[in-house]
Amino acid sequence: MTAQPLPAVRLRPTMASDLDWVLGLERDSHNLPFITPWERTQHEGALRIPDLRHFIVEIEGHGERSGFVILQGCRNPHRSVELKRIVLQPKGIGAGRACVRLLKQMAFRDLKAHRFWLDVKALNARALDLYRSEGFVEEGRLRESVRITIDGADGYDSLVVMSLLDREYHARVALNLEHGD
Repeated sequence: MTAQPLPAVRLRPTMASDLDWVLGLERDSHNLPFITPWERTQHEGALRIPDLRHFIVEIEGHGERSGFVILQGCRNPHRSVELKRIVLQPKGIGAGRACVRLLKQMAFRDLKAHRFWLDVKALNARALDLYRSEGFVEEGRLRESVRITIDGADGYDSLVVMSLLDREYHARVALNLEHGD
């Protein structure tokens, strides 16, 4: 069985004119269970604060906007960059993997990160599998740290903290595990 090639993804800086679309994507019923939406002012701040990078994801053949990502800690003196948010639509076409690979390259090559990390809701099995397969290592869990109040549910989920270190990333590059297809 041959793997399908990953779609070509590109990141462009988010503009203020993109924010209505970003807010709508965050609140989409397919995304809401997996993220904690931000207020408009938080996104506006992310466009201006030098420590953050806010990007629109463009997937070849899927229109001009297919998602967005936010990186935090881009000027962190400890060289620890956080993948704060990744939201993509459509799903199931390999764009998440392609985007994560592009973000790893940006974190380690361009931002000179020592550590690239994220947290993900434990109920987001698809994302957990993706991050593990892309070399991220589970560091721990913040038990029942986020409240879930969607579609009549009222409970808590845990956050799984994961990271990839620069030496682990460079080992993956040497093993040709970071290619785009």
